[in-house]
Amino acid sequence: MGLEAAIKERIRNIPDYPKKGIIFRDITPLLKDKRMFAACIDELAARTVGFKPDYIVGIEARGFIVGSALAYKMGTGFIPIRKKGKLPYDKVARSYSLEYGQETIEMHSDAIERGSKVLIVDDLLATGGTTLAAMDLVRQMGGNIVGLAYMIELADLNARGRLGADNVVSLVKY
Repeated sequence: MGLEAAIKERIRNIPDYPKKGIIFRDITPLLKDKRMFAACIDELAARTVGFKPDYIVGIEARGFIVGSALAYKMGTGFIPIRKKGKLPYDKVARSYSLEYGQETIEMHSDAIERGSKVLIVDDLLATGGTTLAAMDLVRQMGGNIVGLAYMIELADLNARGRLGADNVVSLVKY
């Protein structure tokens, strides 16, 4: 069995969550499996090492799990992007629409030095709304986005085209 099939075997599908018609791809069974979680992080690192990021930016919440493990593996710093109201210091914000509502994300205003190379990481790429907002924040801070990395990509939603990024990595596609 290949890596993609092994990953998919450990992703739980939850229908009609958070609303009717959406299949939530739950990575918690995969995270629980230490060998598979390590294999995922190792594979993401192997596919993104050429991007040579200074920082990994992880998007709340599951992007923190994947992103911080990847930052450790790659020897980079980790920067969280959080939901509105969660960061205690001076921050920049970006609001956006997602497939089931409206959201605002924030990042500390001193998180990224101008010219830094940034790899944005999340667990799942769906419509790309959250990633686009994160990209806006990174660019607002003067960061250079060198790539985007995900465990899961919902390919039918065509987010890659909306992102306008060449270096998009995902381990599995639905």
